[in-house]
Amino acid sequence: MRVLVLTATALLATSGCGGLGDRPGDAPNALVTMGFGLPDEHATARVEVFRRAHPDIDLRINEGAFDEQQFLSAVAAEDPPDLVYAERSKLGSYAARGAVQPLDDCLARHDVDLGQFREAALRQVTHDDRVYGVPEFSTLRVMIINNPVVREAGLAPATLTTADWSALPSLTDRLARVDGGRIRRIGFDPKVPEFLPLWAKANGAELAGPGARLDDPRVVEAVRATTDLVDRQGGWASFKAFRDTFDLFGAANHYATGQLAAMPMDSWYLNTLATNSPDVDVTVAPFTDREGNPLTDSNGSAWAIPKGARHPGTACDFIAAVTAPDTWVTAARARRDALATAGKPYGGTFTANRVADERIHREVFDPGDNRLLREGVPTVLALQESAFAVPPSPAASELVRAWEGAVNRVLTGQQEPEEAMAQAQREAERALKRVGGR
Repeated sequence: MRVLVLTATALLATSGCGGLGDRPGDAPNALVTMGFGLPDEHATARVEVFRRAHPDIDLRINEGAFDEQQFLSAVAAEDPPDLVYAERSKLGSYAARGAVQPLDDCLARHDVDLGQFREAALRQVTHDDRVYGVPEFSTLRVMIINNPVVREAGLAPATLTTADWSALPSLTDRLARVDGGRIRRIGFDPKVPEFLPLWAKANGAELAGPGARLDDPRVVEAVRATTDLVDRQGGWASFKAFRDTFDLFGAANHYATGQLAAMPMDSWYLNTLATNSPDVDVTVAPFTDREGNPLTDSNGSAWAIPKGARHPGTACDFIAAVTAPDTWVTAARARRDALATAGKPYGGTFTANRVADERIHREVFDPGDNRLLREGVPTVLALQESAFAVPPSPAASELVRAWEGAVNRVLTGQQEPEEAMAQAQREAERALKRVGGR
């Protein structure tokens, strides 16, 4: 908290702005959020459930992306919002810094059964055996394989696997199209630096907890293997420039146009493909570790109550209401019906709550004649229980910056993997020392 207060003082001095709590003239029943928006029915329907149950509460949804510095500054200035909606991978850091408060009593008051939450998600919001957040959506990572491109290369999509790392270079060469150093098709995109935790775990390594383990030889091996795949496809500059041309959210996406053969991708992209190119021919398969076992990591956001929140009891009521299984089912129906009115398919709703997911996919989900959703959604559901998450860390943001910066230095040819990850480890250790971590 000493570091947090010093940071806040500097920020407030330079910005001249205060925190995010009640403003003069606000009603005493105002409930202020940060980091949450109302982009679709998943949000609006659940908020409406709370409003109907608590019509006397003046709910203030401050729409916009979560700003970590602004949040920590507001807490240090003793002027925080009542609720914060943030990446759950960072909640361990906020808990260690004293920026959010434990929710054990809150959850007990509402009889919330923690056993209904999936282990990976719950692990991310737990610090020193206390729960500091309630997980919401759950995004996994799966392989999405472009069937026509793979078949054109004389391969069967079902045989593609990430298990044999020694075979990935030749597989990539076979699927890619690189003419005179100019890339025309990505054969295999390892999605680094973002997906390094997945590759490290596939090699038996964790990047954090306790402390940092970025220079683990198994992590170094994962960095070398993945960056080599990029290097053999024209190098990072050409590779990234070509990938940046993808029409990611349009009908002319990289699967529809044959610009990509295969890559691991976040599960939400199934909905994007089903909406914008419903006839695209892809296979959705698990990413695997080096022994061929299905592997995926879980990501998503969570609700937490900041230290010093003015209305922690009402904030607790809100969290319990919007994350209850009944509320999730209500939101899923609203989302499905809205998409149907717009002539678009509904690809299901994936949460960190297994009870909610079971009901949604039993009572609400109906893929119709959309083959991608009919075949892909069960793959995602089957992976939810076995997903892992990067262990919480008091310096979560700093650790991510350290390993992503290291991989980027390797991709751009500035360092070899061993040197880059050794530097990342030193950076991580300094960050952990600053916040009192181990």
